[in-house]
Amino acid sequence: MQYDVVVIGAGVIGTMITRELSKLDMKTVLLEKCGDVAMGSSKANSAIVHAGFDAENGTLKAKLNVEGASLMEYYCNKLAVPYKNIGSLVVAYSQEEMTTLEVLYDRGVKNGVPDMEIIGQEKLREMEPHIGDEALGALWAPTAGIVSPYELTIAAAENAVVNGAEIRRNSGVFDIEYKDGMFYVSTSTGVIKAKYVINCAGVFADKIANMIGDTSFNIIPRKGEYYLLDKIENKFVNHVLFQCPSAMGKGILVTPTAHGNVLLGPTATDLDFDSKLDVETTSAGLDEIKASVKRVIPQITTRNAITSFAGLRAHVVDGKHDFIIEPSKANDRFINVAGIESPGLTAAPAIARYVGEMFGKMAPEYEKKAEFISTRPEPIKMAELSPEERAEVVKKDPRYGRIICRCEGITEGEIIDAIKAPCGARDIDAVKRRTRAGMGRCQGGFCGSKVLEILARELDVPMNEITKYGNGSKILYDKTK
Repeated sequence: MQYDVVVIGAGVIGTMITRELSKLDMKTVLLEKCGDVAMGSSKANSAIVHAGFDAENGTLKAKLNVEGASLMEYYCNKLAVPYKNIGSLVVAYSQEEMTTLEVLYDRGVKNGVPDMEIIGQEKLREMEPHIGDEALGALWAPTAGIVSPYELTIAAAENAVVNGAEIRRNSGVFDIEYKDGMFYVSTSTGVIKAKYVINCAGVFADKIANMIGDTSFNIIPRKGEYYLLDKIENKFVNHVLFQCPSAMGKGILVTPTAHGNVLLGPTATDLDFDSKLDVETTSAGLDEIKASVKRVIPQITTRNAITSFAGLRAHVVDGKHDFIIEPSKANDRFINVAGIESPGLTAAPAIARYVGEMFGKMAPEYEKKAEFISTRPEPIKMAELSPEERAEVVKKDPRYGRIICRCEGITEGEIIDAIKAPCGARDIDAVKRRTRAGMGRCQGGFCGSKVLEILARELDVPMNEITKYGNGSKILYDKTK
């Protein structure tokens, strides 16, 4: 198959860029080695929309962070993605840390972050009544927020498909050759020809770049471990709560999630180059979270944890600690979008625009389509409807009256919608990310088997072909009777 552009990596960056490119009259394909989009860092991160005071002045990271934060609500409204502008507080516990807040404030002003304020104990306790006794003050940034990162990724993918882009899952890239003005991209599903390549492969972006002879950067995975708490813990925290940052990142935070849970973490552990699939949690990492969080909100307890998980950040070693977004020096038709660690999620809308503008200058022959569908229809969410609205939906389709996931109130109709959607769900975890079936207290213990049955029926495949998250995760092997 021949395309104009190949985008490699279907995380939030890759899908947002693909959506941006789908505005142009050309053939675009997005390749993902896993069985679904949002399978890497985009499903396992802090889900924070950062205000933009942390990145160093003058960096691309600072510029795109602030721009992305200002765009996030607009894009989430367009794509029907959960977003809440709750603001953030960087809490100080010593006079030395209060001085650090002033440094962050000054940096934020230079970066263009609006409406920040350094507040004292009294106002901090008004805003966060459960804050620990040692807290002296905080940097208040009202433009910060929270978003559902995997839903943003899925929504961007769906919108790109509606606008003509193609997404190939289970298509890992293992070689790229350039000859006669074309890239020949060898994948696990065949060879793809394209005039341009955009590398959004996350922790594997250096390996993809190496395939064209670009050895200009190296990426190690920086692992962060998390606890996700039940919604009953939500009463203890109102805003995103950071501790003062260190050289390893923004530290362990306490934050509500867009769906009403509470997230604790992440840790920061640099792994070696060969550990780019290591997302195991550790007792040491989880203990570190528990010890750190006690100082922030003493009342919060991990006894109400419903799961723990780890994610990897794409950290560039021996670099400028900035995003790498530029044509490769090895081939100027190959654009690297690499080293997109925090605040990559926040910057995603701005990165997509930035790459879109870069590509437009690189390839002016592609004109904008006469029509571009900028919105994504909001999925039906029965748990959020009034009794009258639910009754009306069930009257039209009784499948919305059959609850499959009791913890989150997810119905059969919603699961079928997720399967039938553009870039629809093909496995248990894909349904979970699209509907929240399996994200409650029981973590799919009761609804998992029912979701499997619905997937097999709607996809018209045997039940033992349905997996949890793609290759290597079979649930059923064969009949025993």
